[in-house]
Amino acid sequence: MKTESITQKGEQASCHAATPEGIYIISSSSAVEDASQLHWAQQHLRALGWQVQLDGDALAVHQRFAGSDAQRLAAIERALNQPHDVVLSSRGGYGLSRLLPFIDWKAVAQSGKRFVGHSDFTAFNLALLAQTGAISYAGPCAAFDFGVEQPDDLTLDLFHEAMTNQLEVLSFEAEGSDAVDTRGVLWGGNLAMLCSLLGTPYFPQVPYGILFLEDVGEHPYRIERYLNQLWQAGVLAQQQAIILGQFTGYHLAEHDRGYDMQAVIQWLRQTVKKPVVLNLPYGHVPLKATLPIGKKIGVATEDDMAYLLIEEHHHE
Repeated sequence: MKTESITQKGEQASCHAATPEGIYIISSSSAVEDASQLHWAQQHLRALGWQVQLDGDALAVHQRFAGSDAQRLAAIERALNQPHDVVLSSRGGYGLSRLLPFIDWKAVAQSGKRFVGHSDFTAFNLALLAQTGAISYAGPCAAFDFGVEQPDDLTLDLFHEAMTNQLEVLSFEAEGSDAVDTRGVLWGGNLAMLCSLLGTPYFPQVPYGILFLEDVGEHPYRIERYLNQLWQAGVLAQQQAIILGQFTGYHLAEHDRGYDMQAVIQWLRQTVKKPVVLNLPYGHVPLKATLPIGKKIGVATEDDMAYLLIEEHHHE
């Protein structure tokens, strides 16, 4: 992937830029491992012009979690009532699934806040969409992505542009992708988390959708098993396109005998018969786009490139 080809903005995009306001950082899943991560995150975000505030329990610890269930629910409630527009998750891990039945989803939607995160935060993104139809964002987490001395510059820029409505088109190298030119509601995120919500009130019904997926630490056969579950549940047949992000952190074995992610992708194409777009810059990797879950977007491929139309502005 050549990072210089990741973003493509209209020449007049800057005229739609909003002045950065504020970011409120919460910990709703696993505990933050090192307080310095949130220190670095605040520095990098403030350098972009944002005000940044940490929730009072952002560094709380209870067992593997960022505080007890009650503490983490209270953090989400505080996020709805504080003045900053963006609510950024500190990290993923595990813990949000336990909270879903106790979150006031109507209040979350009515707050107008932009909730952003990835990995375990997929549960929040999809539950909000299923319960209210409101848009939230799959994107970086404060500690995971920005909690280092030198975070990925494009990840920071893409987050900033998405939060200030400057990102019109996301373009990326997508060699081997199927031909597609369509529109639909963008949804998805972490594959394992998405499948964990099947059969619950927190799994969105998205006909004619554009589904994007990523995962980490899952062998290709497990990835295929998740995809097979979605196919047999009738989910994949409803989609306009399937966009695959980064699948990382797994190890092949000798007995795989050539069975790898390419074999999974081949199975997916042959079985589901929907356009498959490859190499979305999203996953448990340093380079990560910020994507609006629940928003109608366009997707097209041409000459080994893929284009996501995020914001449609009509220039005079």
